[in-house]
Formats: sequence, C-alpha cells, structure tokens
Amino acid sequence: MTAVTDFLLNRSSEPRLEAPAPDRETLNRAFACAARAPDHALLRPWRYLVVEGEGLEALGELFASTCANNSDEREIEKLRRAPLRAPMIIIGIASPSPHPKVPEVEQVMSTAAGMSFLELALQDAGYGVMWRTGAVAYHSAVHEGLGLDEHEQIVGFLYTGSVSTVKPAVPRPGVDEFVRNWP
Repeated sequence: MTAVTDFLLNRSSEPRLEAPAPDRETLNRAFACAARAPDHALLRPWRYLVVEGEGLEALGELFASTCANNSDEREIEKLRRAPLRAPMIIIGIASPSPHPKVPEVEQVMSTAAGMSFLELALQDAGYGVMWRTGAVAYHSAVHEGLGLDEHEQIVGFLYTGSVSTVKPAVPRPGVDEFVRNWP
C-alpha cells in the first residue's frame, strides 16, 4: 500500500467543525487539485463559490426562504442555522457546456470528481470536511440566490473547518459485498 491508499482508507466525513477554516494558500492548492479531475475534452464544467463570515448567515436566510409559507418554525430555523455548522462552505457547481461527444451527465460527474479531490486535499491539509446536499441543493430559490445560470446545478456544499470532535469510525462494507466479476 502507498501513503495515498492508506490516506483514502482512513478518510471520513467530519460533521463537527469549527474555526479556523483553510487559509487562501491552502484553498488555492486544494482548488488546483480539484482542477485535476477527469475532464473529457477539457471543458472545465465546474465552478465554486466560497462562503464564510457573514455570507454563512446570508446562505442560511437563503436556505430558510425555501420553506413553504405553512412550514413549522423549527424547520425554518434549522435551515437558517445549517450553514453555521462550519466556518466555511464551498459550493460546487456543475456548469456543463453543449458538446457533441461529452454528454451533460459526464460533465456533472467531472464536477463531482473535482469536489471529491477538493475534499481530499483539504483533509490532507489537516481540515475536516462534510459533503452535504439536501433539498436546498435542488431548490430554484437557492439557485437564483446564488446566481446560477439555468443550465447549472449544485453538486454539493462542502462544509469545511477544523475538526472540533472526532467522530467514531464508521463500519465499511467488505469489498466482496459490492464487487463481482462479469460475466
């Protein structure tokens, strides 16, 4: 096994995050890793938004705005406070372009691979991350509020910061549970 393989086998999502968040140099290096994702035809079908400070509260208000008028106040408050679970959120956005040989789904997968590379680079730099989506990732009000174009979609919200409490290890399935030879 290599150090990379060992790192991957020990990777985990960390839901309990606090300041400090990654600095600009660390972020730039992590985004450079994200740009190494498989990318058919070099379309670079992704973009990212970094949200921190007062932007987290604004994102919470945007999330809360997705609730119906008859929503429970607890549900609204939960959405309003969701972005405050980390000092930084990186929003991965798939921005596909029409291409005769590269379907949109491959461009979205490329963006997801970039998010995964970003996540791994931040963890390698010593930060905790938690990739979240949920209904807000697909809501038109959130898309509009974040300035997404009609053809764009959110791949995920990468909550990022320093790990405040390490969670217990999650049991992983054995390889034989999900791998088969064919035919």
